[in-house]
Amino acid sequence: MNRLNRTQIAQRAAREIASGAYVNLGIGLPTMIADMISPEREVFLHSENGLLHFGPRPGNDKVDPCLINASKQPVSLYSGAAIFDSALSFAMMRGGHLDLAVLGAYEVAENGDLANWTRSDPGIPPAVGGAMDLAFGAKQVWVLMEHTTKYGLPRLLKRCTLPLTAPAVVTRIFTDLAVLSVTERGLLVEEMVEGLHFDELQALTEARLVQAQPL
Repeated sequence: MNRLNRTQIAQRAAREIASGAYVNLGIGLPTMIADMISPEREVFLHSENGLLHFGPRPGNDKVDPCLINASKQPVSLYSGAAIFDSALSFAMMRGGHLDLAVLGAYEVAENGDLANWTRSDPGIPPAVGGAMDLAFGAKQVWVLMEHTTKYGLPRLLKRCTLPLTAPAVVTRIFTDLAVLSVTERGLLVEEMVEGLHFDELQALTEARLVQAQPL
């Protein structure tokens, strides 16, 4: 079975982001999207630590340790970029000013419930950060994730088993196997990796899948 790597998942999601959109990139896999959007598209990337209109990782000779994203990775700034404090950043997130939040997840339920802030691992204190604010404040929430755990267990479930970040907020999911949209009928499968059949994808997914026509 062919699976997309993490870079390819981010590339696939980046293609869907509309020019002119105000987009928050969550910690982890979503931050890779910043390296995949050309300046000509002028997507306004937001980071919860206080940046708006940042760009890709700079060359090693141009890294400024004061300019980092939410994952503490160095970023560049485009002309007209803004730097502000956390209070203003969270006001933007909570005030409905973001068109899209692209987040990672541990689990997503078939109705769009999101669990991405703790796995309740022993010895690892949970840290929600701005995930709840983004999940409720953004006009849309997309998730980037591997389709299954490292043990091959489903991560797209009928009901999340982990503590929720927010209920029924996810609209679109990009995994290493498929692109899916959350609908009232279940998760609508819009794309699958080459060589994968619908029944095989359903076997790796606890949530109910609906096949798009044509797929």
